[in-house]
Amino acid sequence: GECPLHMDEVRHFLELCPDLSLGWFEEGRLVAFVIGSGWDKDKLSQDAMTIHVPGGPTVHIHVLAVHHRCRQQGKGPIILWRYLQYLRCLPAVKRAVLMCEDFLIPFYQKAGFKERGPSDIAVGSLTFTEMEYVLGGGAYLRRNSGF
Repeated sequence: GECPLHMDEVRHFLELCPDLSLGWFEEGRLVAFVIGSGWDKDKLSQDAMTIHVPGGPTVHIHVLAVHHRCRQQGKGPIILWRYLQYLRCLPAVKRAVLMCEDFLIPFYQKAGFKERGPSDIAVGSLTFTEMEYVLGGGAYLRRNSGF
């Protein structure tokens, strides 16, 4: 799919909370990125689409995007894993949440996210499932360490 955020929305969150975004560059080109913001409620609401709550216990992952020429190379799972490990190092952050289309549920489940049910947010006829990843302990030293 395409990046669900418009460029002005990407800039908005990069200015508000650059510490909750992560980019992957190869040869000076951005090939994948994650954009997040702080949130302080149990469920995502329409406000979560534009508001950043500094120091909130939740990070709302707005988008994980991989450039179309770099897909099917394992970059999505790797950047998501790196992002979640980074979040583990932020003491105030207890969980990450996101909303996704049904076809992406298995991708996020493989990364450890759990379904929370239908999202309260819809875009036209497009509906989403809210997913949650509870952060615990410190960052893992290795990917695929089996722990």
